[in-house]
Amino acid sequence: MTHISDLFRASRRILVFSGAGISTESGIPDFRSPGGVWSKMQPIYFQDFVASEQVRREAWRRRFSNTDGWVGAKPNRGHHAVAELIRAGRASVVVTQNVDNLHQVSGVPEEKVIELHGNSTYAKCLKCHTREELDALEREFRETNNVGPCKLCGGILKSATISFGQQMPELPMRRAEEETMACDLFLVLGSSLSVFPAADFPLRAKQRGARLVIVNRDPTPMDDIADLVIHDGIGDTLEAALANL
Repeated sequence: MTHISDLFRASRRILVFSGAGISTESGIPDFRSPGGVWSKMQPIYFQDFVASEQVRREAWRRRFSNTDGWVGAKPNRGHHAVAELIRAGRASVVVTQNVDNLHQVSGVPEEKVIELHGNSTYAKCLKCHTREELDALEREFRETNNVGPCKLCGGILKSATISFGQQMPELPMRRAEEETMACDLFLVLGSSLSVFPAADFPLRAKQRGARLVIVNRDPTPMDDIADLVIHDGIGDTLEAALANL
């Protein structure tokens, strides 16, 4: 029987691909499962955010009321195990669908994290791309019930996440593709592998000859082509694998 530690030992370049499941162990709800964020409220589409001040106000209300559960969350054992894989040189990068910044907080260097869906811990102007910190915007929202336009160019400010209907970020997607083509083990952690185009990456890695390992609570559409599937906790699984290296 193949064990995950055996595959780690046989690999020279692991790509870690993380989804919402790695962060549920930090108390952050996922989006699509029963009881997840989207079962309680409808997502806000990018086009509606841009077109309507009322929709923007609702988006900021959700963000500053911590409806998504990101504020105050801390990295868990899974995040720390991934950081150890990076430190040890066994994993090259983390490609993540998450926007919670927990990989960086756990110790993975910023340049080693490729965020496909952006980052929820700051905002950006949609026009000039200037970064804005959320603390100042929250104070403004509490005082005025609104977040005004960018002070530099007058553009719309938005949390630096990729919303439904918003174009995927070109540079992270290109970097993720390059890393996918270079890895010899593609390690999926807590992703349903149902959101495209991100879910194309493990399939492409497998087609190119890389091993595919999936650690996820529930079955995924790619379990049948994986070299190893583990339906167990990510923290437990990775800590045991690291202990056996």
